[in-house]
Amino acid sequence: MNDLERSSKQNTFIPDAWGSLKAFTSARIALGRTGIATPLKEVLDFKMCHAHARDAVYSVLEIDALEEALQQFHSSVLIVSSRASDRTVYLQRPDYGRNLDNASANNLKNESSYSVDVVIIIADGLSATAINKHAMQLLKKLIPLLKQSVLTIAPLVIAQQARVAISDEIGSLLNAKLSLILIGERPGLSSPDSMGAYITFRPSPGTTDESRNCVSNIRPEGLGYDLAAEKIAKLIRASLQLKLSGIMLKDEEQNLVQ
Repeated sequence: MNDLERSSKQNTFIPDAWGSLKAFTSARIALGRTGIATPLKEVLDFKMCHAHARDAVYSVLEIDALEEALQQFHSSVLIVSSRASDRTVYLQRPDYGRNLDNASANNLKNESSYSVDVVIIIADGLSATAINKHAMQLLKKLIPLLKQSVLTIAPLVIAQQARVAISDEIGSLLNAKLSLILIGERPGLSSPDSMGAYITFRPSPGTTDESRNCVSNIRPEGLGYDLAAEKIAKLIRASLQLKLSGIMLKDEEQNLVQ
C-alpha cells in the first residue's frame, strides 16, 4: 500500500454501528470516525453549538417587546431587577441574582394589597433567548387555563438578571399564595433556548429548592407549549388545593387536580 492509498484509507469516514439511535435523540452519539479522529463535520458542529450556548448566556431580555406583548392579558406589568448590576456580576455572584435590588423591592411593596392566588414572573435566567422565544407562546396557553380555574393573578412581573429564588421575594412582597417563574435554563449544547417553569407554594425569602416543582425543557423540540401549559396548570391547582409544593407534590396524573 503506497502513501496515497494509506492516506485515503485513513481519511475514509467509518459510520458508527449505533447510527440508527440518532433518530431518537439530539445527543451527540454515533458520530462515526475518520481514521482515529472525530469527523471534521462533527467537530465543527460541536464548536457551533458551543458558541450558541455561550451566546445564550449573554443574551439580553427583550423587555420592550415582551412588555407590549403582555398587554393582551389586560394586566399591569411590573419590571424589576436583581441586585446583580450587570451580566458579569450576575455570573460571578449567583446570590445577587436571588434578591431584588432596593428600588425594585420598594416598588413591589407599594403594589402589594390584597392576597392573590398566583404571581407569574418572567425572568432571563441563564438564557434570555429562551424567554424571548418561548415565554409568550406558553403564556397564551397557560393564562386562559388559570382564569378558567377562577384563580386570581397578580400583576405580571418581568425580572432582569434573575435566578429562580428571586420568585420567593417577589411572591412574598405581592402577597401571593403561589409563585410561578418562567426562566431561561442553563444552555446545553443541543438546547441553548430551553425554558423552565418553577412553582413554589407560599413563597418567602429563604425557601429552598426541595420546596419547588419544576417543569423543564419547554420548547418545540422538547416539551411543547400545550402540554407544558396543561402540566403547569394542574400542578398549580394541586399545589393551592393541597397547600404544598416541591417533593411532597408528585407530578403524577392521578395526584393532580383535574
